[in-house]
Amino acid sequence: MHSLAIIEAPSVLGLRPGGVAHLSTALLRAGLVEDFDVARSVRLDPPPFDPSRDPETGVRNAPAIARYSAELADAVEAALDQNLFPLVLGGDCTILLGNLLALRRRGRHGLLFLDGHTDFYQPSAEPNGEAASMELALATGRGPAVLTDLEGRGPLLRDEDVVAFAYRDEPESTEAGMQPLPPALHAMDLNQVRAMGIEAATSQALAHLSTPFWTHLDADVLHDTVMPAVDYRTPDGLTWPELDHVLTAALTDPRCRGLDITIFNPHLDPTGTITTRFASSLHGALSAITAHR
Repeated sequence: MHSLAIIEAPSVLGLRPGGVAHLSTALLRAGLVEDFDVARSVRLDPPPFDPSRDPETGVRNAPAIARYSAELADAVEAALDQNLFPLVLGGDCTILLGNLLALRRRGRHGLLFLDGHTDFYQPSAEPNGEAASMELALATGRGPAVLTDLEGRGPLLRDEDVVAFAYRDEPESTEAGMQPLPPALHAMDLNQVRAMGIEAATSQALAHLSTPFWTHLDADVLHDTVMPAVDYRTPDGLTWPELDHVLTAALTDPRCRGLDITIFNPHLDPTGTITTRFASSLHGALSAITAHR
């Protein structure tokens, strides 16, 4: 059995104060890690949120995100040093930077990016300066140096080591003027995933990731009708069984080094039914990893 390290990272520095800061509390109360061997548990409270947009970078809270990313990387690396599987509970999507920084300190790695949005905005195209719409661009070295050159390590990822899986925001992001995804990045939008079928698409995605990799899960990759508890809703998305398949396959792959969960907003789930269903789905995938590693 593989032991877990629970790292609560309730940062909203890349988004805005609100419900996503309570993601970890809600999912843990709903039984996310019930009956698991949790060998380490830590909570990293972020710096205060500043709503002003930095005139130089065009990004809110950029220095604070950089500092928090280093702190989060330390926690993830400590878990990896103990041969634990880090489960990082956000927060907004900028927590991805700290998780990837931990792996970057160890060398080259990949990313399975499960997100309804590509989050590849440049600051000039992001209307609010929210880094949670930019994290994949930042991780691949596109954006202000304060966030693309953490610890002087340059890009956290090479384009060719990324798989963006089941996103569905292309019409919206194109209209907004988001920079295009680079040709070397392995892009599999929702239409392609559906055309291939979830099993074949998942197999292709994992086959592309030839290096140790991190798995990023934004709750809005799920279908809007089953996961409305997110701040930026988009029609369509993965079904629960489709998410169960890709997540279980990723986490049981021995090259997977950790998982983060972001953007779920329990404030938008007043009855708690979505929280319970989401926790159950995640628990199933985590059960597979604890049994197989």
